[in-house]
Amino acid sequence: MERLKTALSYILIVVIILSLAVVLILSVGSDVPKSFMSFFRGIFGSLYGFSEVLVRATPLILAGLGVSIGFRTGFINIGAEGQIYWGAIAVTTTAYLFPGLPALIAIPLGIVAGFVAGGIWALIPGYLKARFGISEVINTIMFNYIAINILGILVRTVLKDPEYPLPMSSKLPNGFIFPLLMYPTRLHLGFLIALIAMVLVYVLMWKSSPGYKLRVVGLNQRASLCSGIPVKKYIVFSSLLSGGFAGIAGVGEIAGIHYKLLEGFSPGFGYVAIIVALLGKNNPFGVAAAGLGIAALQVGSLSMQRQAGVPASISWIIMGSIVLLILARSTLLTFFAEKEKEKKV
Repeated sequence: MERLKTALSYILIVVIILSLAVVLILSVGSDVPKSFMSFFRGIFGSLYGFSEVLVRATPLILAGLGVSIGFRTGFINIGAEGQIYWGAIAVTTTAYLFPGLPALIAIPLGIVAGFVAGGIWALIPGYLKARFGISEVINTIMFNYIAINILGILVRTVLKDPEYPLPMSSKLPNGFIFPLLMYPTRLHLGFLIALIAMVLVYVLMWKSSPGYKLRVVGLNQRASLCSGIPVKKYIVFSSLLSGGFAGIAGVGEIAGIHYKLLEGFSPGFGYVAIIVALLGKNNPFGVAAAGLGIAALQVGSLSMQRQAGVPASISWIIMGSIVLLILARSTLLTFFAEKEKEKKV
């Protein structure tokens, strides 16, 4: 009976979302069948379109994994965007310092540098929360703006390409550039790294003692403290991991897509990663599925905009509606379950 209710609730969400999509498409005066055809054609109609879904999903999965670790431990990380920027800064700086390294050394070094930079940027709010009880929500949000503007300063000063007038760095040395997985598309090594990270996070959080303690701290800090678990230590540790994976997402965007550091390279990946973590229920495999789903929604919406004249901004309305409906679903199921218990009593 419970499984039937769960299935029906998800079917209802799908029906509501499809109905909303039809209403939005009609409201802008577009043809509904043509719009839906262009949506799916943009995702599955060509190898390039399908690969773009994987390209766009890569930073969402990596940053979403980081956010999910924080959420599991009670560290509400809203700062993945800033941590992505620090990962990008770190790989660019590392490439400048060691330009002659072969790819076999340069790529792992760039990934480690991005993980460390993003992790430290999240570690500061994590320490402030653990040590002084200061809200990490406010701190991580404000750290986003600081990171974005630090990057803006760097690409105009020490990291600026002297041969180019616009604020951006020189191209990364070849050793630091991620190889393509599917030429001539843009799919690069970062997607494979995201899949490996998914497995590593699963093993860490569900198959190891530190992961168990991280989850216990997130469930009940007082009980964890009474059980001898150093709560503050694990909050700080989760913030380091959370920011670290977001930092790797920044590495992938620079080393796999742009090949140089520039302003605005992230169209809000860090903020969408919060939605990815929520939709994936902070489970690594769920996060990966949510990342792929949202990436497909965005790529399909762009195709609708080009071929049917439907604004791509509709995808953001759909995305927000999905989150609200899923959150409402959990609340309503709990409410109806309590009502049934009351009736039986």
